[in-house]
Amino acid sequence: MLSLVVEYIGNVFSMSLIVKLCVVTTWLGVVWIQPDPLTLIQDYFAFTFLGVVGAIFANATGAGGGVVFMPFFNQLDFSVTTSVATSFAIQCCGMTAGAITWFSHYRQLQSDTSNLGKVPGAGYWQSLLKVVAITAPFSLLGVWSVQFAPQVFAHISDPNSLHTGFGVFSIFLALAIFATVLFNKVKPIRSQLTVADMIAIGCIGYCGGGITAWLSIGVGELLAVYLIVRGFNVTFSIAVAVIVSAFTVWGGVIFHLVVTQAVYWPVVIFAGLGAVLGGILARRLVLHFSVKKLKLFFAAWVLVLGITALPV
Repeated sequence: MLSLVVEYIGNVFSMSLIVKLCVVTTWLGVVWIQPDPLTLIQDYFAFTFLGVVGAIFANATGAGGGVVFMPFFNQLDFSVTTSVATSFAIQCCGMTAGAITWFSHYRQLQSDTSNLGKVPGAGYWQSLLKVVAITAPFSLLGVWSVQFAPQVFAHISDPNSLHTGFGVFSIFLALAIFATVLFNKVKPIRSQLTVADMIAIGCIGYCGGGITAWLSIGVGELLAVYLIVRGFNVTFSIAVAVIVSAFTVWGGVIFHLVVTQAVYWPVVIFAGLGAVLGGILARRLVLHFSVKKLKLFFAAWVLVLGITALPV
């Protein structure tokens, strides 16, 4: 079912020019109806660049842009809830743009069966819909479990300990990827999931979704790392992580729109626009890297995620 939803979204957004015009028109309309649009632009336009940077790294690694957004929100003295809610809303813009861009790339690779023999790496993308269909529902379940039943997870949801644990774990994962690049011999690239893989990515989806509910990052990083370590194509792994992250943040932002109502909209208006631009640009950036350089770039970003999550 979820794979059909993904394909439908891809069909809708194939009319790229119309979509771009709608996005620009909608954004201008939202700014114009604000009480003082000129002051709003003057005060918050700089967040557009923050959105671009965060979305480029998020959609080029699948690891999420929260690590870029959260420090800035701390400087603005946002509460934890406001920071997470605003980060979710921005990522709804950037990760969606990135997911659509990556899915379009997948459709292009699979549009002609002859691509499997002519386009490098086309055959490695065969499991994309299956991975998304398995992981995304569990990720949504993980997000909603934490958001709507926090008392169940109260003993493990302390923000400080969670940040520290996630930081240490991310550093370990980054070092593991560095090791696979530097010491491992070249192995055949996998394209099919085993039963063990299906079980693992379901667990990763649920746990990663729960972490994302607390930190606004998590599921994309864990999924991408798992697929890379298991020997799947790096670009494929990143694309899948971005698509799953897009479903996750859309599911998670509902709670903040309805229950906490903590989204800080002036920042979202401008950072969200930048995130859309960054999400579109990220794929082009990734496709310029060789497999080895892409792994090193991904590992370096995960290492940054880990270090920034540690208490200073």
